[in-house]
Amino acid sequence: MTGLPNASLHSRPLLAAALDSAERGWPVIPLHPGSKRPAGHPERSCPGTGRCAGGHRTPEQRATTDPELIQAAWVRNPYNVGIATGPAGLLVVDLDVCKPEEPEGAPDGATSLQALCERAGEELPPTYQVRTPSGGRHLYFATPPGGRLPSSAGRLGPHIDTRAWGGYVVAPGSTTAAGTYEVLDDDPVAALPHWLTPLLTEPSRPVAANPAPLLIPESVTRRARAALEREVVAVAGAPEGGRNNRLLEGARALGRFVAWGEIPRTEVEEAFQVGGEAAGLSAAECRSTIRSALDWSIRTCRPRDTA
Repeated sequence: MTGLPNASLHSRPLLAAALDSAERGWPVIPLHPGSKRPAGHPERSCPGTGRCAGGHRTPEQRATTDPELIQAAWVRNPYNVGIATGPAGLLVVDLDVCKPEEPEGAPDGATSLQALCERAGEELPPTYQVRTPSGGRHLYFATPPGGRLPSSAGRLGPHIDTRAWGGYVVAPGSTTAAGTYEVLDDDPVAALPHWLTPLLTEPSRPVAANPAPLLIPESVTRRARAALEREVVAVAGAPEGGRNNRLLEGARALGRFVAWGEIPRTEVEEAFQVGGEAAGLSAAECRSTIRSALDWSIRTCRPRDTA
């Protein structure tokens, strides 16, 4: 690997990790140092310049295997490394551990996966595995040619998520406050077992039509009204695996208008509740996410004249 001497001492292992993933054909994205969050700007604050000159590019779209681009990024900062699973042709099964507040004996991701295999009368082949800092595991599988499986959350069982199109995983070598992602098994990446594919295929559902026209008071400003309608439609049409995050982003985007007095908070909460439930989220999950997002956005909002 060339160029490693030019990186800082903190960046060199992470640059090596990024280049290693790229050499495997896995496009990478920079994550904030010590974090699992993608670096770069969100769509709502896209400057429309540089690589986004033709429109906002998501982290998945910005992912690259180009060594020069990778070195240019990781030489400057000790970014953690994210692997864009969809473009990499991967589906990664993410087995989480139980949370401390869960009852004793609750199944973790590994237990849930074992139970799934037993019910199906199948076994998983040896494959590349990574241990996460929490004690969970990432199992890497190659997706069928031409397939485009979505990411999912809890679809296969408790504490089992999958990362494919629309998602990413943290690559080994990356470090958070909880510890380091480490290769547990360096076996070649196995093909995704045929019996898992139907379980991961999202059933077709009608594209969510625009929710019923929102009954928004006339006192709401035009830009707040337009933003709310746009965000609620986006939430209602969000795919499984990204629904809660899209609800969180949408509600956060509207919090500033609440803080500026351009729209009542209750109007925002009711509209997103409708959009979130239309997307398939539970009523309780919607309420919790909306409340948390608005609280954060209102608390951190800049004054209107400086925004």
